[in-house]
Amino acid sequence: MDNRTGEMQVFVRVVDAGSFSEAARLLRMTPSTISKLIARLETRLGVRLFERSTRRLALTTEGRIYYERGQLLLNEFDEVERELSQGASSTGGTVRVNASVAFGVLGLEPILPEFWKAFPNIVVDLSLSDEIVDLYLDRTDVAFRIGPLPNSTMMARKIGTARRKIVAAPEYLSRHGTPTSVDDLAQHNCLGFNFRRSAPVWPMKESGRIVDRAVHGALLANNGETVRRMAVAGVGIARLGDYHARADIQEGRLVEVLSDVVAEDEEDIHALFLAGGRLPQRVRVFLDFVSPRLQGFLGSAPVRAA
Repeated sequence: MDNRTGEMQVFVRVVDAGSFSEAARLLRMTPSTISKLIARLETRLGVRLFERSTRRLALTTEGRIYYERGQLLLNEFDEVERELSQGASSTGGTVRVNASVAFGVLGLEPILPEFWKAFPNIVVDLSLSDEIVDLYLDRTDVAFRIGPLPNSTMMARKIGTARRKIVAAPEYLSRHGTPTSVDDLAQHNCLGFNFRRSAPVWPMKESGRIVDRAVHGALLANNGETVRRMAVAGVGIARLGDYHARADIQEGRLVEVLSDVVAEDEEDIHALFLAGGRLPQRVRVFLDFVSPRLQGFLGSAPVRAA
């Protein structure tokens, strides 16, 4: 096995197996052959992949990077061969999708039963988290992101726009009063997120321009659903996406306040996917299917596909 793909396969198997001897058994090779192959790989790369001063198998920083990226490359290689072997017209495989909790539960989940009727051979591996994932390291095919996009090599398809609303439960407002100005928020329990090291900020219109106003409260959460539930429970005031608070507002559990100062508080929603090469058929059909339906969910006009 003297090619780079073969070396990478052996290296990944060693890490997964936890030892040279176990990898040798699984690969039906001798431990000395495995050791020589890894040494040759390290020489070619010019870095150490394993720590030599420990009794257990431990990766160096470079080894960890090579393992994580190697896994992705080998999985993609397998996916290409599987797709081609199934025929160009077939659609199957797994689409790994990440979205925020609220967007996933309210927007994506209702679409999936209809999607599987059209594409029963596609497995949707859905992870919901308000934390930002690394598409490479987490082997994610599509990530739905809300807000400004980072500069990166990823491709993006705009899904729509979500307006943010400041909301509170009628019970909370009856106890603490309804804020009528931005300054009033200083006297209220503003429920926030813990994504930033500094205090949460809410964009507010002041004197005709948008200003990030710091707010303070008793809760800092890592997901919007917790913030919504605490707002409904009358704990404090929250800033939520309109799609997230829609049902609560319609049914009277929450009411919007300060609508005039957040009139321009909008954030774009994109589907992100890795750049480079042809988009796999399974990923393309998923995006083409869910995008117009998500636009309808957001109340957005259709956006031309990327």
